[in-house]
Amino acid sequence: MFSPRHPLSFCRSKNQTMKFSASLKTSFVSLSILCSGSAFADSIVTDWNNATLQAIRVTKPGPPMVSRMLAIVQTCEYDAWAAYDANAVGTRLGATLRRPPDERTQANKEKAISYAAYRAIVDLFPTQKPIADSLMASLALDPNDNSTDTSTPAGIGNVAAAAVIAFRHHDGANQLGDLHSPAYSDYTGYAPVNTPDQIIDPNRWQPLRVSDGHGGFVIQKFVAPFWNNVVAFALPDASALRPEAPFAYPNGHYVAQAEALIHLSETLDDRTKMIAEYWADGPNSELPPGHWNLFAQFVSKRDHLTIDDDAKLFFALDNAMLDASIAVWECKRIYDSERPITAIRFLKKGKKIRAWAGPFQGVKVINGEDWNPYQAVTVVTPAFAEYCSGHSAFSAAGAEVLKEFLGSDVLNCSVTLPAGSSKVEPGAVPAQPLTLSWATFSDAADEAGISRRYGGIHFEQGDLNSRVLGRQIGAACFARAQQYWTGK
Repeated sequence: MFSPRHPLSFCRSKNQTMKFSASLKTSFVSLSILCSGSAFADSIVTDWNNATLQAIRVTKPGPPMVSRMLAIVQTCEYDAWAAYDANAVGTRLGATLRRPPDERTQANKEKAISYAAYRAIVDLFPTQKPIADSLMASLALDPNDNSTDTSTPAGIGNVAAAAVIAFRHHDGANQLGDLHSPAYSDYTGYAPVNTPDQIIDPNRWQPLRVSDGHGGFVIQKFVAPFWNNVVAFALPDASALRPEAPFAYPNGHYVAQAEALIHLSETLDDRTKMIAEYWADGPNSELPPGHWNLFAQFVSKRDHLTIDDDAKLFFALDNAMLDASIAVWECKRIYDSERPITAIRFLKKGKKIRAWAGPFQGVKVINGEDWNPYQAVTVVTPAFAEYCSGHSAFSAAGAEVLKEFLGSDVLNCSVTLPAGSSKVEPGAVPAQPLTLSWATFSDAADEAGISRRYGGIHFEQGDLNSRVLGRQIGAACFARAQQYWTGK
């Protein structure tokens, strides 16, 4: 059994841990994950993974950007590590960086991985350079060592990272803002059909007017409608696994799915509310791709994975997160589908329904056009189309990679949520401490998927079809990653 410490405290020694944690001067709520397994062991890969997750928490990018950021960091690390393996080849430079057997030491691998991760994090999160500097200092490494001498670990890390970064700067994500300013902004001219005040087409996405938490409001803009253009890791193109079209009004299934969500809203209890909240972004707001990195960290420690194992596992996992984001956002863009809040308010306008009435209001009879999902008032519904579910695809892809890598679906993990820890209904929900547990990775992924239905922001079709999509992506990316690390 273990209870995690600050997510950035898993460093190489007790003294290094103290220096690194103290230098960050950062604190946030950490949920106690109680799982069967060993205490935390050292791992340079999870150290840098934690640094990346912390940069994500601070800068708050959107879900597709998070998946790409994690994939880039882990690919830079993998490509640096591959130079010290007998068979593995890098994604950009192949086997050209391969070092002789006598140099394939733990110390050289750790140093090369650290320089590669450092370069990637600084490139992706320039404002968070102090986080990366702190970890380098705790490892007694000089971040200003810009050597490109590939006979040295620093040179290997720098050169490997530079090749990946150069490639990804022009992969369609608009990281540099050179396709349209600012960085990561839309360059494809997407415009919504509906307005915040008018549903012109009940089958299309509607931007909402959402509270900014300070007495004002903001109008949503579709997050990354261009993401289908991003270069994938294993998928031949973004539409390769596109699910069937979502149900459209006036199809009876459209109405039935809306009625099903109204019923879920009416029957919400502490457990379903907290399932919706726990899976919303991640225990510490590292978003769904980062959430599955936390599960990978757990199994790394539980199963005493080596640095070689970790380099391969996180490489496969986060590239699956990347491809899931590309396939899901292609689906969101091509179908531009309505969220439940649009469909329910359209179908039930002028009618009375029984549903959750809002924070601390319980279940009441309300006007159909006033229906809200179980979400914070500053969220209401994510700023992109419903179909298909990102949570479902990210989670299914993550579960698939972890299952295939470990040769087992066994997770045996749980989280205990304190009484009153709800962000939607703080102090009241849950009435008593509540434990969520998952015997398998598949169980966790399925709960992540249905959580979005409990939260009122996805339909059943968008959840279930995206679970299938995620499993397909996880399998494809794992197979592709294997080709790299076996040298085939």
